Amino acid sequence: MSSLKEIKTRIGSVKNTLKITSAMKMVASAKLHKAQTAIGNKLPYEQKLHHILSGLLQDDDLYKALHSKLGFGNPDGHPAVVLQDIGLDQVPTKDVYPRIAIVAFSSNSSLCGAFNANVIKKYQETISLLEGQGYGTDDIDVYAVGRKISDAASKSGYRVVGDYPEMADKPSYEQASALAHTLVDSFISGEVAQVVLVYSHFASPASQPVVRENYLPLPLHDYDEGAAEPVDYILEPDPISLARNLLPLVLLLKIYTVLLDANASEHAARTLAMQVASDNAKDLIDELTLAYNKGRQQEITAEILDLVGGTMA
Repeated sequence: MSSLKEIKTRIGSVKNTLKITSAMKMVASAKLHKAQTAIGNKLPYEQKLHHILSGLLQDDDLYKALHSKLGFGNPDGHPAVVLQDIGLDQVPTKDVYPRIAIVAFSSNSSLCGAFNANVIKKYQETISLLEGQGYGTDDIDVYAVGRKISDAASKSGYRVVGDYPEMADKPSYEQASALAHTLVDSFISGEVAQVVLVYSHFASPASQPVVRENYLPLPLHDYDEGAAEPVDYILEPDPISLARNLLPLVLLLKIYTVLLDANASEHAARTLAMQVASDNAKDLIDELTLAYNKGRQQEITAEILDLVGGTMA
């Protein structure tokens, strides 16, 4: 059994740890409130824009005209055009998409529970699926938002083309826009044929599932799967001009929304992790205090017995 001095020292150490975890929980909770407000305002807006674009492009003539007039089609008939009716989480095949890019979002630091581990696990699952389709290290480019996923990608042997640790701490519209332009330019130039996103979705403060989504080619019907007829919009100006402005905005806002989503998920995971750590510290303090009191009681009882024994002798 530990001595009373050791138990008392450990109680003091755990109390200091409790102060740290409580402070970190308060900071993470404040950041979560701000991030939750940001994603709560941005996500419906981004989804509605995507819904409108999907509705417009259910018209086959407009769909073809958009590719023709905006130059997003490939004259050689390559299927990797910006707009396609593909599944949101469809896994690419090497014969159709010979080179792809993965954009993964994590945090720069630890102490956020399984947040980073779950993102890395999903990234590794995606890599395994792609390797099963015949992809190798030379066929996949990785864009890492966050130091943890950057380290994991480097260790897995894949080339990290873009590293953006600053965006993981402070989501920026300008930086998200620059990343979106980089991805779109590499896609249109034919450098990559598909872009896949891996990130944590903020479902609730207690749930942040990691999802894999296709970014390019842009899935058209992920928010309106049941629509079979074109949506009858009254458009001003003409449909091509509207789509010309709407498509880049949808692509840019998707990256920014995903960045905010991952940021809110990180703060939610850290808040929960620090709450659990604080609760465990309190329980440990109670157990150590009980052990300390029992030890003191045993020592006092032993001293009394020694005194009584000495008196009787």
